[in-house]
Amino acid sequence: MSDYEALARQPITLKTPLPGPIAQEAIARGLGHQSPSLIHCYPLLVKRAAGCMVEDADGNVLLDCQAGVATTSTGHCHPAVAAAIAQQAQTLIHICGTDFHYPGYAELCNRLSRMAPGGTDDWQVFLTNSGTEGVEAAIKLSRYHTHRHNIIAFRGGFHGRSMGSVTLTASKPKYKKGFGPLLPGVHHVDYAHCSDCPINRSFPSCDIACVTEGIERNLFGHTVSPDEVAAIVLEPVQGEGGYIVPPREFLQRLRDICDKHGILLVFDEVQSGMGRTGKMFAADHFGVVPDLIVLAKGIASGMPLGAMLARKKFMTWGAGSHGSTTGGNPVCIAAALATLDLLEGGLVQNAATVGEHFKARLANGLKDNKGVLEVRGVGLMIGLEFTSHELADRIANTCYQRGLLVLECGKKSIRMSPPLTITKEQADAAADIFIAVCNEAVA
Repeated sequence: MSDYEALARQPITLKTPLPGPIAQEAIARGLGHQSPSLIHCYPLLVKRAAGCMVEDADGNVLLDCQAGVATTSTGHCHPAVAAAIAQQAQTLIHICGTDFHYPGYAELCNRLSRMAPGGTDDWQVFLTNSGTEGVEAAIKLSRYHTHRHNIIAFRGGFHGRSMGSVTLTASKPKYKKGFGPLLPGVHHVDYAHCSDCPINRSFPSCDIACVTEGIERNLFGHTVSPDEVAAIVLEPVQGEGGYIVPPREFLQRLRDICDKHGILLVFDEVQSGMGRTGKMFAADHFGVVPDLIVLAKGIASGMPLGAMLARKKFMTWGAGSHGSTTGGNPVCIAAALATLDLLEGGLVQNAATVGEHFKARLANGLKDNKGVLEVRGVGLMIGLEFTSHELADRIANTCYQRGLLVLECGKKSIRMSPPLTITKEQADAAADIFIAVCNEAVA
């Protein structure tokens, strides 16, 4: 058995209290020269990882249900991805895709176009280093194509931390505090969080009031004319905002508005794309085809790569109007092509099957817990909402102490976003720990 297989199959193993002495010393020694803006959710010093398992510097092995913030889609260090990276690194590491051609770039763009929503194969692709760069590209292209400057985004949405994307972001005020003035012309409206409706309506009798009243009546009636709006930008399933799955009618109504007023519909699928929801794109669950799509995170199993896709009729900017020195780096592309093979070869289906099982286990085990307000999600994008932020924080940290890695999101939620390689047995192990911790916290 290889070292990878041995670690990937190993159960949770705690040799020391967390963090162990080696991790404590190394973390303390290293903090002095790191930016204080880094969050460091847990005092975890990772030595190596394989599949869904992470080993720290003290030899403790933890079960990872956050996957590098939903990024290591094929699991940590999948042998096929690692081999593709190693082989490419011996051939060509960099030459700049904006200025030159090389194998892999066109192949990845073609494959993304063929698998994009709608089945039309009429997409064109711009490769980036990250999700926030993809969002910036979408902002620029939307304004360039429409000759308009206003953009509509949603409360609870997260789109990145660079100046344009952080302007669209509205999940937490700390992401913007102290950085203004930001991008002008951005207007935020309510997302369809139906279990905690911000305008106190009930779905479906509300007639999607967050759109009909929030956008059409209030925003268009009082603030901005729709013929001056370039794009509506949103996550089809909100990520950092709480893993919120909107009703199908919400996205369909937004599609109708965009068609009526010549507005581009932009789906930020940085977190929800690449099989995370049990389909290649979250858009595929809703029967809505956007005009632009932004991808990153799971596209290359942890290598820095993103993409902005646009229907050909909207990709109207000229040569030199946008570019990237290292976006679409040959090594990252090799990782992405290997990742797509694995996703299409069964991991997307595994996300659907194990995700349904995992969510059911959590829902059944927590149905009588008074601290849990909702278990929601699709595929391996599962959110659990609690009665308070303090409770969610306590549960997340207790899970870490017991060898289960999860992350908080939204105001008072925890997300489960394991690698798409997770097995039912590993999902059961995670559910057992999480349910026990929740029930102890709310006794």
